[in-house]
Amino acid sequence: MDELLTPEEMTRADAAAIAGGIPGLTLMEAAGRAVARAVMRRFRPVRTLVLAGPGNNGGDGYVVARLLEQAGWPVVVAALAPPRPGTDAAAVAARWRGPMADFSTASVARAGLVIDAVFGAGLSKPVDGLAAEVLGAVTAPVVAVDVPSGVDGATGAVRGFAPQAALTVTFFRLKPGHLLYPGRGLCGEVVLADIGLPAGVLAAIAPRAWRNGPGLWRLPRPGADSHKYARGHVAVVAGAGMTGAARLVAGAARRAGAGLLTLLAPDAATASVLRAGDPGVMVSEAGAESLLADARIGSWVVGPGLPPDAATRALLRQAIAAGRRVVADAGALRAATGDPDALAGAAVLTPHAGEFSAVFGPPGDDRPAAARAAAARTGAVVVLKGADSIIAAPDGRIVINANAPPWLATGGTGDVLAGIAAGLLAQGMAPFEAACAACFLHGEAAHRIGPGLVAEDIADHLKHVLAARLRS
Repeated sequence: MDELLTPEEMTRADAAAIAGGIPGLTLMEAAGRAVARAVMRRFRPVRTLVLAGPGNNGGDGYVVARLLEQAGWPVVVAALAPPRPGTDAAAVAARWRGPMADFSTASVARAGLVIDAVFGAGLSKPVDGLAAEVLGAVTAPVVAVDVPSGVDGATGAVRGFAPQAALTVTFFRLKPGHLLYPGRGLCGEVVLADIGLPAGVLAAIAPRAWRNGPGLWRLPRPGADSHKYARGHVAVVAGAGMTGAARLVAGAARRAGAGLLTLLAPDAATASVLRAGDPGVMVSEAGAESLLADARIGSWVVGPGLPPDAATRALLRQAIAAGRRVVADAGALRAATGDPDALAGAAVLTPHAGEFSAVFGPPGDDRPAAARAAAARTGAVVVLKGADSIIAAPDGRIVINANAPPWLATGGTGDVLAGIAAGLLAQGMAPFEAACAACFLHGEAAHRIGPGLVAEDIADHLKHVLAARLRS
């Protein structure tokens, strides 16, 4: 169940299930039942206000109200507007015999718990006016039906206003907005409920987005006859005076399984510093042309610790033109400011938001669309890094990585991520799968380390994460 459905795709899933013989009213009752069950498991009976919108989300809310009242809870419904006659929402609203209240700030002030069933994930316009005023006045815990009203289910962006939920109950499959900030931060605990939609409806929808996890990729597994050359050779271009970045990349690539690693030094002084580091790392002063002549060095990392200048840009193009699988980060990305075509042909690009904006322009609210467009433009897998990293393939697939803890937000961790990706590429993983696996392993290692993490810690903990994953 790693597929993610946009609101439009979820509407198609509902329609396919209804066409297959499951009444829409049955689905609505199941959705309301799932929310009521989640509420009763987490809260004690308290004066509960259901804020109901005029659509299907509001219909789910009427079901929640009825079921909670039947369980002995004191429940009141406040409707923003009545459901359209003849709809499933109108049918379930007619079954509500309990008290109604004004959709007002005074009503929410008296509530000990609020069920937000105003608008769902497929929001058609910003939440403003009375809806925003009332939702903004809530001080009691909020349980959101599908998403907190105002959160765009496709992008996680807030359209107008959205309340902070303590609990969000959604159905069938998660939506991208449950994993993408700022929506992710507003959802609170997220419960994914089965409401009877058959998994078979996914075949016609053909989702193009997934939550990152080991089910999406397979890590390289050395055979009994493997040797260091078979496990791939990575070259990392080091910068003068910025050797730490290259060393972080190198350590991560080796821990990720690369059989050999060479640091390309720009001068003798830098080479001397690098040779004082890990003894298993080779250091070369021979120049890029020499290393590129060796076809066995198949994966390159260009950018960490390098200046964003014409020389870095030229070196990047040289490695790509030689047919190498290049991970471009940091200085290589900044060297392509305003010129995405300079990155064309790279295997993986790993920009954070600032680097992405410099090259491709600001991603805006629809970051999945921006990452997809960047991948299509360059032919590279694009990892738009952040707490909710988006991995986009040139063919339109995206994966959202949701396991990164906040203590990864420290200098050098991006260099480590680039190294993990390069190490996996060197062992034969396809760029999209390598980028997805690198993000996931990076997050798992960080969780294992915990608060106080510095970038240097991650590579050493990769061995434990990989050992656990390869055993499973």
